[in-house]
Amino acid sequence: MTITITAFETSPDRGRGLARDMGVRWALEEVGQAYDVRLLSFAAMKEPAHRALHPFGQIPTYEDGDLVLFESGAIVLHIAQHHAGLLPGDANARARAVTWMFAALSTVEPPIVERSMATLIERDKPWYNERLPIIEGRVRVQLDQLSSRLGDTDWLDDEFSAGDLLMVTVLRRLAGSGLLEERPNLCAYIARGEARPAYQRAFDAQLAVFTGRPSTG
Repeated sequence: MTITITAFETSPDRGRGLARDMGVRWALEEVGQAYDVRLLSFAAMKEPAHRALHPFGQIPTYEDGDLVLFESGAIVLHIAQHHAGLLPGDANARARAVTWMFAALSTVEPPIVERSMATLIERDKPWYNERLPIIEGRVRVQLDQLSSRLGDTDWLDDEFSAGDLLMVTVLRRLAGSGLLEERPNLCAYIARGEARPAYQRAFDAQLAVFTGRPSTG
């Protein structure tokens, strides 16, 4: 059976590759797995049929035969564990790649998402101008540490892995903030991820949903 994932019918990111299905699409493209996409409206995401797949009424979900998964990180990990191309063969390197997956989602992403939410829904609040620099300070701490660890290497641990896939996906949420430009090696790191053919196919497919045009990947 073909893998089926769910995605926004009308994405809030306007096709910029920031919706949560992007990482799952990218992972599937990296390992060469065909997949179908079921597009959902915001209303449909809260209906019982979708909540049976995702108890929190969000996207993406992943269906492969009898297996149903939710949470983009868990889905990418499953894909990486069951298909060659996203985890190294060496056991220690494999464990380190999984560690970077957790670091991307559990350490680096939370203050970035907090900043995004603040700029979206708190901009008109009286505390916004005082709160934003505090949040951005927390983001800078994580970026500085990541930049130091990456140094002048291409990837986080010798070869591209699911850890890089999720880290690049997380860092792209800072586009336009000015925070990435302070660390040129992180900008170059993101650019290397975006240059991968699998990334480009996934991005084109997600953009096609917004534009209504077929993807060319």
